[in-house]
Amino acid sequence: MTDLRRRWESVSLRWRVALAFGVVTTAVAALLSVTTWQLASTFMLDQRERGATNQAVVDARLVADSLGRGSADLPTLLVGLTGEPRTAVLLRSDGRWTTAGRQVDADGVSPALLAVAASGTPARQRLVLDGTPVLAVALPVTADGDLFVRLVPLTELDRTLRFLSIVLVAGTLLAGLLGVLLGWWTARRALSPLTELTDAAGRMAEGDLSARLPVRREADLAPLASRFNATAEALEERVQRDARFAGDVSHELRTPLTTMINAVEVLRRRRADLPETAGRAVDLLGADVQRFHRMVEDLLEISRGIQVPDGHDLAPVDLAVVVENVPTSLVADAVLEVVDPPPLVLADRRRLDQVLANLCDNARHHGGGAVRLGVVRRDAQAAIEVDDAGPGVPADLRERVFERFTRGARSGLNGAYSGGTGLGLALVAQHVHSLGGRVWVEDRPGGGARFVVALEEVPS
Repeated sequence: MTDLRRRWESVSLRWRVALAFGVVTTAVAALLSVTTWQLASTFMLDQRERGATNQAVVDARLVADSLGRGSADLPTLLVGLTGEPRTAVLLRSDGRWTTAGRQVDADGVSPALLAVAASGTPARQRLVLDGTPVLAVALPVTADGDLFVRLVPLTELDRTLRFLSIVLVAGTLLAGLLGVLLGWWTARRALSPLTELTDAAGRMAEGDLSARLPVRREADLAPLASRFNATAEALEERVQRDARFAGDVSHELRTPLTTMINAVEVLRRRRADLPETAGRAVDLLGADVQRFHRMVEDLLEISRGIQVPDGHDLAPVDLAVVVENVPTSLVADAVLEVVDPPPLVLADRRRLDQVLANLCDNARHHGGGAVRLGVVRRDAQAAIEVDDAGPGVPADLRERVFERFTRGARSGLNGAYSGGTGLGLALVAQHVHSLGGRVWVEDRPGGGARFVVALEEVPS
């Protein structure tokens, strides 16, 4: 029972509603069909039996009068009494059977029926003689035990009832199918606001803060759309405000950072004149100032990406040209592999250059450097692959590495701390999503990590 319940709950709500509608509609239609069958079959059979019985009573009187007069025209009378085609009449007189109409074996008539009629009580019974359903009506005609039997065929009635049963069964099945379709349509219409809400929430989770729900006129749904849209607008405004704040702060920091970088360069030129301790302090200060400068630039880029609408500067870009123009300092020993013909994608070239540069820089800091740059086609999309020779990325961290300020703890092969800003891969994810693509990390055959950027290919 528990397993069945789990299976039922695993079915989508839309299908559950549709199946429930179908079951209920089928049950109601089946009940109506059974009731209709019972009433119609009982009425038609009762009418047939009454008509056959009344006719048999009239015929039995005529036969009794003929026997009482000793008329020699009795066989002719019996033939005239058959009336309908395939109807048979039988007369047992002086222990002998006389048959008119359709020839039947008198021994096939139920002895119980004849016994009841012989006792002076009219009787009727449905029989099957020679493969044909008939209604047998037996009546006594004389006090000496003579019997009159009328056999009325029920073939037409049987065909009518069969046709009626087929119509009712087909109607029940059709009603069930229409119930499923009605349930599907009702569930789809009823759940469409939930689907729209799921889509809008998914778009917002992917970074599209402009996602909104359409305002509906329904009294029950209008508050939901209004509340969601108000929340989304507040969230978008807050994110935009935070992005502007981060951009303003980063912009204000660029001037003192430039002064600090220049001052550090002056000190580095005079390092030989400084004591050893002061020289090491200058090196540490220079490294931190450079990291701080890169963090400020990344923050400016992230805030710019949030504030500038996607698709503002898209054009066809040859991925082969992109990978061939990566700075040599980032891919000194990397192997370049490009599929023929190289794919074109609709992208912002500046963002795409930064995506590839950040991936190669990440490989240099965390994976011993990039060993391969590939341009391939994967799942009907154009893809850039960046392979490194590092330890790889654990499966439980493959989504977190694209979050902001998530830093790797290894640099190259020496296990030292990278000193990264934790914004490079976050910026990669933001740019790729803004271009309508996907980015993920997987294991490289032979060891290491493989970062993949997949974009929709455009016809060349």
